[in-house]
Amino acid sequence: MADSKGTVKTAESRARRIRATGRRRKAPTRRRRALTLTLSALVSCALLGGAGLGFVYFKLNGNLKGVDINAALGKDRPQNVDNGSMDILVLGSDSRAGKNGQYGTDEGGARSDTAMVMHVYKGHKKASVVSIPRDTLIKRPDCTKDGKDVPGAQRVMFNTAYEVGGPACAVKTVESLSGIRMDHFVEVDFTGFKKLIDALGGVDITTSKPIDDDSSHLHLPAGKHTLSGEQSLGLVRTRHGVPGGDGSDLGRIQLQQTFIKALMDQVEHVGVLTNPSKLYDIADTATKAVTTDTDLNSVGELTGLAKSLGGIGSEHIDMVTLPVTYDKLDPARVLPLPRQTQQVWDALHRDRPIPKSAIKDSAGDKGGTSSYVK
Repeated sequence: MADSKGTVKTAESRARRIRATGRRRKAPTRRRRALTLTLSALVSCALLGGAGLGFVYFKLNGNLKGVDINAALGKDRPQNVDNGSMDILVLGSDSRAGKNGQYGTDEGGARSDTAMVMHVYKGHKKASVVSIPRDTLIKRPDCTKDGKDVPGAQRVMFNTAYEVGGPACAVKTVESLSGIRMDHFVEVDFTGFKKLIDALGGVDITTSKPIDDDSSHLHLPAGKHTLSGEQSLGLVRTRHGVPGGDGSDLGRIQLQQTFIKALMDQVEHVGVLTNPSKLYDIADTATKAVTTDTDLNSVGELTGLAKSLGGIGSEHIDMVTLPVTYDKLDPARVLPLPRQTQQVWDALHRDRPIPKSAIKDSAGDKGGTSSYVK
């Protein structure tokens, strides 16, 4: 990543300061299954098989959890532009409650450890994904949680929005940052993520150098691997054990983006449609793991969404990180680059590709880990 000793020392110093904190439907295609998986933060490819049996359908429906984002936010939202595109906020929760306690102490709340805005373009043949670093300092808007007002704040980390105000506040914060209304919201936690990967049979990746990170419980030699759920979770959480990485959330985001594409490609070869028992296991695991907005929290709605997005494969998804720079007052945090960030949101608002100039001078895509995993 660095081209001088001074740059390496700066990166190492910065890393030390960073805190971890009904009509019959056609059978689903492989691409459709893969895209549905991504839309649900890697957890919903399984929703496309049980609708033919009433018992299975209602069983899976009963697993789903929904949050009424529309009721929580009311009219205080960007205009809903009906141009055929779609915007979905995908969150990974870092709650340490219950079975997630092995990843840290439960401090009574959760934060959005992973946040991605997925913009599906008109025609639903391609998409762009913008990852928002959890350590990004932002202006958080006023929110409401459980009927109580949560005052906004200046220069707070992005992931605190979920912590203090739940999913609705996270959506409101993203809408405030982007000026774009989120059509849907999807969330998955650590335990659900692990179980789904195991139900799928693991994910194949190749590492060009060893990865050793005690914090994320990940230890991989260089070479080819089929990652279990535990190892997959370690990969998308690791920050400190990747050669060439700067130890920041930015490097972790690059690993997450690489993993998502690898997972999408692999789902095409899972073969669940020829194995009803495996299909049910995946569907049951997925529907227990995912939380969505109330417009999506039924098998029928998720299946319909998957069908409408069936033509998008990993090669048709452009993944970038929000353009940021390290904060001069606190190098453990990052700040959005105003002009470049606006370019990103303007492009999505106009349903156009994100220009390369928007990320040219950003630290967001220079975490140093993109060449180590494929």
